[in-house]
Amino acid sequence: MSVKIIPIDRSIIPACDVNVTRYEEIVRETCNLPQIGGYKISAALALSIGIPEVVKIARKYTEKPLIYDHQKAATDIPETGRTFVTVIKESGIDALIIFPLTGPLTQASWIRSAQEIGLPIIVGGYMTHERYLVSEGGYIADDAATEKIYTNSVYEGIKDYVVPGNKPEVIKTIRKMLLDMNIDPIFYSPGFISQGGRISDAAVAAGNHWHAIVGRAIYEAQDIRKAVMSLASHL
Repeated sequence: MSVKIIPIDRSIIPACDVNVTRYEEIVRETCNLPQIGGYKISAALALSIGIPEVVKIARKYTEKPLIYDHQKAATDIPETGRTFVTVIKESGIDALIIFPLTGPLTQASWIRSAQEIGLPIIVGGYMTHERYLVSEGGYIADDAATEKIYTNSVYEGIKDYVVPGNKPEVIKTIRKMLLDMNIDPIFYSPGFISQGGRISDAAVAAGNHWHAIVGRAIYEAQDIRKAVMSLASHL
């Protein structure tokens, strides 16, 4: 049985798309709030100071999970997965988000490489912005983003998934599909407030195991703790 990345069923995950000063402030101000499930680390933050330093700063205050979002990992050839996930694991990161948009071979290779070294994977397929799907004028096939990426991940033993928080009907559809495959999914959702999503709506659609990833509504707030507690009231 896989270990849960976040031990509580519902939480707020600050998206740390910020500079190092603001990042440390977010962690320091929120780490003792029970509503905080972990922290999503952006590629920009990681590139600015290095992932080991990102981990070191967080560990001064908390042991809560650090989830790295490379925006978007697992879009290279299958063979590069092992090196990438090994670096992430050795840096002290607790879980990795991937969006395997380049096909099932890369998807399977990267997931299996991570599993071999004990790095939990969270898989996403559907993003929050406009003109993403072909039907909306985008590049990504509708059935790939809403079905194939998720179902292929089930075959690789994945239970943790990114779904768009500003599209509750999509969350419902993906959840039903996974439940029909005997998977009770754990969802992680961005897309709130500034991107139009309402936490309360996504919470209804997502089921019992769900974590809201929130960026600007937290890191642009004057009072970070107050912002988190207000957001958590809608979980």
